[in-house]
Amino acid sequence: MHHSSIDISEEDGIRYLHFGSEWVQGAMRIRRPVDLQLEYTREMMTGLLLRDGFTDTAKWPKRILLVGLGAGSLTKFCYWKLPQARVTTVEIDESVWAAASFHFKLPAEDQRLSIVIDDGVDYMTRPGPKFDYILIDGYDEDAKVGLLDSLPFYQACWARLNENGMLATNLFGRSRSYAAPLKRLSEAFGGRTFALPQCASGNVVALATRGEEISLTLAGLRERAVQLKASTGLDLRPTVKRIEQAGTSGPADRLQF
Repeated sequence: MHHSSIDISEEDGIRYLHFGSEWVQGAMRIRRPVDLQLEYTREMMTGLLLRDGFTDTAKWPKRILLVGLGAGSLTKFCYWKLPQARVTTVEIDESVWAAASFHFKLPAEDQRLSIVIDDGVDYMTRPGPKFDYILIDGYDEDAKVGLLDSLPFYQACWARLNENGMLATNLFGRSRSYAAPLKRLSEAFGGRTFALPQCASGNVVALATRGEEISLTLAGLRERAVQLKASTGLDLRPTVKRIEQAGTSGPADRLQF
């Protein structure tokens, strides 16, 4: 899954990453390089609303794994905005890491940040450390994801999560219907999954968890979204509103899975 070419474009103060096609693989507002510019990247962080301790920067999550670097948006956000977390990013293509470093202000590796050049499936299926939050966003130039959407991979993710660990995955491009990947994810996680309503871009972010049940009132979610914006600048209030409007959260006034 190595990329034929890497292209950078800029428009209206935003820099974009492409893998030799029109698909946008990442974006950065040049004057605000740590902000999550694309809606789906913001929604990938929804797990921060769902586990207790997210407002206390000493608590959850302490170890984050990202599969797929792209322009480095999620890696940068986790590194700069969640100072309690150690961040590991697995990227299959060294040239993507070079582009993110050179064009998208990816920080250098240190005690809190590791960039691993490896196949995400191989990395996940080998023995290794456990994580609190796993974020999967790996695509090739045709917006295809390969074995990152497979039951064995999702099972390996489940095994690499700590108790109360969560996973978020970007289902864009996996199929016109999200039923098949969601079914695989649900099978690996014993039904403990929730798909956010589709973004305007066509992305669907799915969440999966192990450990304690997630059970939050929508009012509680709104309150947490306000706290999250105050502590990190990330505004997930529109996401909470879309969950409410979609009415897919289980009982009418609560998100439960």
